[in-house]
Amino acid sequence: MYKVIGVRFKKAGKIYYFDPGDLPIEKGNFVIVETIRGIEYGKVVITDKLVDEEDIVLPLKKVIRIANEKDRIQVEENKRAAREAFDICLEKIAEHQLEMKLIDVEYTFDRNKIIFYFTADGRVDFRELVKDLAAIFKTRIELRQIGVRDEAKMLGGIGPCGRMLCCSTFLGDFEPVSIKMAKDQNLSLNPTKISGLCGRLMCCLKYENDEYEAAKAQLPDLGEVLLTSHGPGKVVGLNLLEKIVQVELIDRDKVIEYTLDEIIEEGIIPTNAT
Repeated sequence: MYKVIGVRFKKAGKIYYFDPGDLPIEKGNFVIVETIRGIEYGKVVITDKLVDEEDIVLPLKKVIRIANEKDRIQVEENKRAAREAFDICLEKIAEHQLEMKLIDVEYTFDRNKIIFYFTADGRVDFRELVKDLAAIFKTRIELRQIGVRDEAKMLGGIGPCGRMLCCSTFLGDFEPVSIKMAKDQNLSLNPTKISGLCGRLMCCLKYENDEYEAAKAQLPDLGEVLLTSHGPGKVVGLNLLEKIVQVELIDRDKVIEYTLDEIIEEGIIPTNAT
């Protein structure tokens, strides 16, 4: 087991683990750490956590130091410089007539690199653009193409529910979302109603999916014939959240609702009758 702290470098960003060493680090502190991108400034969101070796990437990097006021000022200066770099890059993209949309610009804490995030429909030959930017900023340049979900996460916005986008407020990672989840939840399959601002299926379809899958495993399927105390009946409706089954009695042209508890108590079982 390893004692670690969890650090975020962006709001709703992925959490990375570091070795706190002997530093008196508390949740909410800002720290200076070494990453594959260079020296970075991040916020501590998890402290004194014990994790297994398979849950981390070894060797575990140690925290360099707890950040101070000078470091905070450096971060603000980097943000100001990034805004200027954004405008310059836009000019250069137009000058080279490149089919790409600039989304964000970010300096690493030590200013060893500038990262330009962009979206594009296909591959973009930006070699000349990189040369121009390197000549202007005199540092390492990285152009990183991102997807539409990452674009929404960076830019933020208001979702169909009227709240700020989940991805830009608290979701650290994107989880796979499928059309099957929408079907299981009896939602309209109209793309405009189940898609987020990014144009992909809404992340929130995943939130209740486990509950729906668990309920579906406990309840009979639509069309299944059950042997009830009132006689055989066919399942014509399911309310997965409430765990209610609607059964149409075959010989009596009547629909009865059963809860999962009633199905268990009455011993209602499937039958091979059709």
